Amino acid sequence: MNGPVSDESLGELELVHTFGGAMPTGVSVSHTGRIFVNFPKWGDEVPATVVELRGGQEVPFPDPVWNSPAGDDDANAFVSVQSVVVDPADRLWVLDTGSPLFQPTRPGGPKLVRVDLDTDTVAQVITFPADVALPTTYLNDVRFDLRRGDAGLAYITDSADSGPNGIIVVDLATGASWRRLHDHPSTKAEPVHAFRPMVEGRPFLERPADGPPTPVSMGSDGIAISADGSRLYYCALASRRWYSVDTEALADRGLDDDQVAATVLDEGDKGGGSDGLETDDSGALYLTSYEQNAVLRRRPDGEFETVVHDPRLLWPDTMSVAADGHLYVTANQLHRQAKYQRGQDLRRRPYALFRVRIDAGPVRLR
Repeated sequence: MNGPVSDESLGELELVHTFGGAMPTGVSVSHTGRIFVNFPKWGDEVPATVVELRGGQEVPFPDPVWNSPAGDDDANAFVSVQSVVVDPADRLWVLDTGSPLFQPTRPGGPKLVRVDLDTDTVAQVITFPADVALPTTYLNDVRFDLRRGDAGLAYITDSADSGPNGIIVVDLATGASWRRLHDHPSTKAEPVHAFRPMVEGRPFLERPADGPPTPVSMGSDGIAISADGSRLYYCALASRRWYSVDTEALADRGLDDDQVAATVLDEGDKGGGSDGLETDDSGALYLTSYEQNAVLRRRPDGEFETVVHDPRLLWPDTMSVAADGHLYVTANQLHRQAKYQRGQDLRRRPYALFRVRIDAGPVRLR
């Protein structure tokens, strides 16, 4: 399954929205069909780091004030958002890296913010202590299990490319947070001799304008929680393997890291490098494949299928399973950024938000 893709298309990809400005990463769709998108501050001009798509327009959400931080440590505004996720209670959570241009974080910047969609107002702000959101931390993606504790737990990946990786657990009732699998091998990028990703027919490497190319080193990135809440799945950006860990162990602060690590399972080769993971109520798990311009699915019986394969899926990033029977996915040409192209920005606007039906029969991989 490795190597460049053909121009054939599998599945019917539907264009939802195009972006003529900054490149998007995250997308989430509410139970009533509202669509939210975010734009991290990686160098593009970003008028608003979180928007709602309304009538074809990108409207700052929840308002322009929350999209106008006073500094990188502003706890009362979005600094640089990497992910937006609607939880099972139909509330929007905004994961703020506090790290524009991947700069070191400062307390107050990295945070998890809840916006109640009934009123479109911020109802909760959870910031992280310096021993949880480290200066090197890059908060990447988040999933929620509202069945645990008084108000549920959140699980966040730290995908830092120059520091420890791991999983951050958050008690949504108290705002307490703690690190798990801190720099565990399962959260790390694979070494170059084990993983040589190919995107658009070329090795995916960091290629500075001056100097030799180096392997991509971003760790734990994609994340998904099983339908029954018992396992948390995660993968490094630079890896074809993925792993799962027992959520009860993650939640139990009485266990040490070795005891938590003992519950990690190697889920095997997932068929390509992935940026995003997602799940649905049936127990199926979805994986983007940036090497294949595709979205894959692992069925509850363990068999893999291609949900959609289309040359327009240039770096499928984040997915959202929606109540309308579709899976939404952003395509943002991440691999064409200057840092991977010898200092030349080869991205071609517009970027895109697509969707594909997932309640019809996909193409099965033989």
